[in-house]
Amino acid sequence: MIEENDDLTNEQNEKIEPQETITRVTGMYKEWFLDYASYVILERAVPAIEDGFKPVQRRIMHSMKDLDDGRYNKVANIVGHTMQYHPHGDASIADAMVQIGQKDLLIDTQGNWGNILTGDSAAASRYIEARISKFGLDVVFNPKITEWQASYDGRRKEPVNLPVMFPLLLAQGGEGIAVGLSTKILPHNFIELIDASIKHLQGKRFSLLPDFPTAGIADVTGYNDGLRGGKVRVRAKISQYDKNTLVITEIPFGTNTSSLIDSILKANDKGKIKIKKIEDNTAANVEILVHLPFGISPDKTIDALYAFTNCETSISPLGCVIEDNKPLFIGVTEMLRRSTDNTVDLLKQELEIKLGEFQEQWHFASLERIFIENRIYRDIEEEETWEGVIQAIDKGLQPHIKHLKRAITEEDITRLTEIRIKRISKFDIDKAQQKIDALEAQIAEVKHHLAHIIDYAVAYFTRLKKEYGEGRERKTEIRVFDDVDATKVVIRNTKLYVNREEGFIGTSLRKDEYVCDCSDIDDIIVFTKTGKMMVVKVDAKIFIGKDIIHVAVFKKKDKRTIYNMIYRDGKGGPSYVKRFAVTSMTRDKEYDLTNGNSNSVVWYFSANPNGEAEIVSILLRQVGSVKKLKWDLDFSEILIKGRNSKGNRVTKHPIKRVELKEKGVSTLKPRKIWFDDAVQRLNVDGRGELIGEFKGEDRLLVINQSGMVKTILPELTTHFDDDMIILEKWIPNKPISAIYFDGEKERYYVKRFLIETEGKEESFISDHPKSQLEIVSTDWIPMVDVEFKKERGKDRKENMEVNLEEFIAIKGITALGNQLTKDKVNQISLLDPLPYEAPEETSANEIEVVDEEDVKPEEKAENEDKTKEAPKSSSDDTSNSPDDKYEKGEDGQITLF
Repeated sequence: MIEENDDLTNEQNEKIEPQETITRVTGMYKEWFLDYASYVILERAVPAIEDGFKPVQRRIMHSMKDLDDGRYNKVANIVGHTMQYHPHGDASIADAMVQIGQKDLLIDTQGNWGNILTGDSAAASRYIEARISKFGLDVVFNPKITEWQASYDGRRKEPVNLPVMFPLLLAQGGEGIAVGLSTKILPHNFIELIDASIKHLQGKRFSLLPDFPTAGIADVTGYNDGLRGGKVRVRAKISQYDKNTLVITEIPFGTNTSSLIDSILKANDKGKIKIKKIEDNTAANVEILVHLPFGISPDKTIDALYAFTNCETSISPLGCVIEDNKPLFIGVTEMLRRSTDNTVDLLKQELEIKLGEFQEQWHFASLERIFIENRIYRDIEEEETWEGVIQAIDKGLQPHIKHLKRAITEEDITRLTEIRIKRISKFDIDKAQQKIDALEAQIAEVKHHLAHIIDYAVAYFTRLKKEYGEGRERKTEIRVFDDVDATKVVIRNTKLYVNREEGFIGTSLRKDEYVCDCSDIDDIIVFTKTGKMMVVKVDAKIFIGKDIIHVAVFKKKDKRTIYNMIYRDGKGGPSYVKRFAVTSMTRDKEYDLTNGNSNSVVWYFSANPNGEAEIVSILLRQVGSVKKLKWDLDFSEILIKGRNSKGNRVTKHPIKRVELKEKGVSTLKPRKIWFDDAVQRLNVDGRGELIGEFKGEDRLLVINQSGMVKTILPELTTHFDDDMIILEKWIPNKPISAIYFDGEKERYYVKRFLIETEGKEESFISDHPKSQLEIVSTDWIPMVDVEFKKERGKDRKENMEVNLEEFIAIKGITALGNQLTKDKVNQISLLDPLPYEAPEETSANEIEVVDEEDVKPEEKAENEDKTKEAPKSSSDDTSNSPDDKYEKGEDGQITLF
């Protein structure tokens, strides 16, 4: 900076050399920026570990205590009062107060305080009112154990920290962004925090999991104790309202119904999902109705909502608090330990203060009794000076004060002189002694609590749970989530076309051959007549290679789609047959399915979604001395191998063409399906309980506690109701036995029935509101034990065992059934069923599909070296057909050349 002297003339200024002052930016950065950062971290954004409050929250609560008279105060009045302590504008104070009020813990609210479910904001602060809740008064304030400091302008005193005797920060949660760091502490359940505090005091292990006010479902496997690097996945609670409608009843934390609906509409506009309309009926509880077009799967739509909308969100916790004016990164378990230990310390301080007060009361009550009972007040009648009065009383007390706990002070004697004559005249020695005895009992009690401070703290937390825990049960359901594969649930929002001759595929080739509907995130698998295969991402136009013979949407890890292929190896070489699955590959890489020689050509190709194995006719050219020009080849006799295998030789003679003779049926091994109770989903990975082995036509039997029964196809995307009680493979001729209480007749009824309509959901108990299912069994011969109620004046009737197969014949599902008994029933229990030999199911020939990655290197080499010819049928000529033995495969999409 150049400085000039204004008192000199311009000529004189020109003669004086200018002086430069340099201020370095690094210095300014260190001084100003670090001061600002420290202020934001300590005074605005991050809560203190001692009481769980940010400064603005602490000042709001202190101001509310200043104004508290048991009645509601206008929020505007509280905000104005808080500004005496908080050096910021009224808007930030009002916003912070609304956030505290919406957590429904410390503040009783009156008026429109907004809605965390819908995202509606609160009314203006002049229209709404508040007062400290009973819980807030109980656990937050105690002026006697509060440390005070001067306010920002020095005119008032404010608390350094409030003496909060509860893990408030974990109950309310906290979030803030400072300079260089942030904090995000998730809210936890009120009752669980108290239980955890008690366990900590008792030296037991405990764990804490978040609980959100918006409820929802949470997967906390990656919570990491709330430390940096953790993750919580939260989902909306979605169920099927009817066959064409979904209902959302709980939403993820951090969202509201408005933002959730917006995300659903955006996903619909992008073609990720397909919906007809959305209704938002949210009031006190969330209710969003999602109407689906006819033919859209509700189960797949639920998964798509989780995959493409805010119905599933991810929250990254970050436990950061202020301790001793420094940021501290800490987990929720340690937070609770410190909060609980701090509560014990505060309770101890409170007891020590109370003990001192009781001892002072006992001391003066004893002095007062001595003073009046021994008429010491008469000794001061002759005294003319104040010093003389004090000395006279002190002298009169000396013979009677040996039992006192401390020495007498001048202040004690001064208080004795202030006793009125009226009180002396009405003094009752017995009452005075009773008061002293009561104080002694209170002192003993406080001393006992101090000696057993942990037990006292446990009793304190137990009282809080009893008084304030009602209605604060856990809202968020803890569950492990099954990952949603977006490619399996995305709506087919575009169309795929192919130009076979030119070798192009894409979504923009509308003038060419239509292939199928697909989504813009799908992979497409393509085969050409030269035996090449490639997997590419969907795009407007992609060149693959001329003479495309098959195009389809590629399903990764699909072991059931089997490709049947006959090809000629090179120009004039022998022809081979092979069956293979494609379970994995590198995108945009060209794979050669032939032996690699140039001029190879594919004679026959089919893609079979369930491993179908057809029969084809091989027709040879009339060349030389070939005797048999036609024979049949059954693909079910060909082993399923890896895509790199050479295959088995069909013939060394030139093939004229290959014709389809007979479509195949599936002979793949039935698919084993498990049910994972942790995620409430079906899987084929061996997780959970094995349900059974399923062929294409097999179904699942599902029975709910509400008395609903249905049979469904075992699709892995299926969602199950929370009240499901039976899930097993459905055997059509196996009866279902049930005992239910009929609300109208007030009797128990027994019924046995078969499912007559596949895929239809039906109720098998009466529709009276008081009707309820007692037991249900799918055993062939179920047995039950009936325990009767004891009637007054009579012996209890002996239990009755009932064979349900003999008790009632199989009837229709809508039948009322037979009455179980006229006597009053106490309990009905299922016993072990009687033995029964169920008819055996006929199983198909089994083929285990081997994944290419599972084939050992030596087996792979052996497969590639095989040059034996394929087996002949009874009509084949030995010179034209091979002689190996193969297993069988199923039916599908055929392409002929």
